[in-house]
Amino acid sequence: MTDSQAPAALSVPDAPAAKGGAAAPAGATNPVAPAPAGVRTATDVVTPEVVARLTRGVVGSGRTANHTPFTGERLAELPESTPEDVAEAFTRARAAQTAWAATPVKARAAVLLRFHDLVLQRQSEVLDLIQLETGKARLHAHEEVQAVAVAARHYGRKAASYLRAKRHTGVVPTLTKVTELRQPRGVVGQIAPWNYPLELSVGDALPAFVSGNAVVMKPDTETALTALWARDLLIEAGLPAEVFQVVLGEGPVVGPEVVKHADYVSFTGSTRTGREVAQGAAARLVGVSLELGGKNAMLVLKDADIEKAAAGAVRACFSSAGQLCISIERLYVHESIADAFLDRFAARTKAMRLGSSLAYGADMGSLVGDRQLETVTKHVEEAVAKGARLVAGGVARPDIGPLFYEPTILDGVEAPMAVCSEETFGPVVSVYRFTDEDEVIELANGTPYGLNSSVWTKDSRRGHAVAARLRTGTVNINEGYAPAYGSVQSPMGGMKDSGLGRRHGSEGILKYTEAQTVAQQRLMPLAPSFGMDDEKYAAVMSLSLKAMKALRLR
Repeated sequence: MTDSQAPAALSVPDAPAAKGGAAAPAGATNPVAPAPAGVRTATDVVTPEVVARLTRGVVGSGRTANHTPFTGERLAELPESTPEDVAEAFTRARAAQTAWAATPVKARAAVLLRFHDLVLQRQSEVLDLIQLETGKARLHAHEEVQAVAVAARHYGRKAASYLRAKRHTGVVPTLTKVTELRQPRGVVGQIAPWNYPLELSVGDALPAFVSGNAVVMKPDTETALTALWARDLLIEAGLPAEVFQVVLGEGPVVGPEVVKHADYVSFTGSTRTGREVAQGAAARLVGVSLELGGKNAMLVLKDADIEKAAAGAVRACFSSAGQLCISIERLYVHESIADAFLDRFAARTKAMRLGSSLAYGADMGSLVGDRQLETVTKHVEEAVAKGARLVAGGVARPDIGPLFYEPTILDGVEAPMAVCSEETFGPVVSVYRFTDEDEVIELANGTPYGLNSSVWTKDSRRGHAVAARLRTGTVNINEGYAPAYGSVQSPMGGMKDSGLGRRHGSEGILKYTEAQTVAQQRLMPLAPSFGMDDEKYAAVMSLSLKAMKALRLR
């Protein structure tokens, strides 16, 4: 996520944009997905009763509101937290955390497994909320349901083994018994972004809960209902309500307060804000994990399946309208297949259906806010003015909604065009041609970011060889981002300016714990004893050290 896309309140019109009867602007190509009859609306989904239920227990003495990108309409009035409210939320969480940590890990894990079932059973509720709050197409919203269910199942099944006490060889084998314990950190402060409001909120909180922590979460206000829905469902699954606190408000006001009180900080957002979060945590000597921005590259090698690569590029570049930290913004294609690939990619892109219905059928939804639309428009217009060629898109679609923008392909992009190096965080991809693999790997790595990348080839060995040379936290072969992200036993995160720490796998849960070594000395001390003087003791220990090396002890 770029600095310009850091969480903040949206500036949106008070009235819905004209829909249905409005004409598409000149140059528009993407069709509009038809709305099914009887489809739900915002007022059907976000009722006063739903808002009252979801905001129950939120610590906030002020009032704020969120809106839907589809039309700009207000969705709900929400509590707004002051610094004093944030402190109160941490007090409540800290009081509840001790008993929760004393709960057997298997009982904590059972909450996650029940949550898994509830999410799948009631997914239509949260799909509506995700769409209304982010403007996503429903299929892209379902990616979040999948990701959260996979994480809940994984940590529900594996938490006990990740957290189990481990025996280690002591300094003197048999005489020194050593056990490594994993203790919860206490209260985790989590600052979650707007772009994946289910997965990047509760998805990251699940391993914190199952390892015995409480969580104080600050979701973005514009997508708070989704996070609050997840909290409500976790409580239904058996999580003590006080263990999961939510605070809402402006990022510059509430965010630093979360960092100020947390025993560990989990942040997903812009690199600029991530640096500020890291500095605040470092000043207090508390740990932090950061997933930050990316300018992700996809490499289409000369032996790639062109049809599959073109279809994969559509998914990789335009899922969630490109508002995904691991989506592809740079597309490198071997010169020998570039024209054929671009023809197929452009045809698929122009055929994508845009829509805002709370139903399946649209291939892409809306941008989330004015700042996203401004950045996308600026990057595209500047590139075209400096000589880049529009292959597809490049047109806003106010006939569908105020923040819709067609999926866009740019050819001939060169530095110093902003789109060449800055994260756009929208449905825009730049295509570059290459002839030499060493050169393209250098180009792909030639960015401060290192979050995700993609390699397309029919040769598995070749794909793995190229992947090992890419400086990104995840690499996907013959897909854009989903295989690496969805494989939750493996770590996911960024290198370089794309972050610190990892989510998923053992690292994704152990970061929420403190390692504690308990060493028990038996029979004799590690000191002169049994009548030995210092010199004799030193000689015995030296002989013992030589023997342990000869016996290949570690």
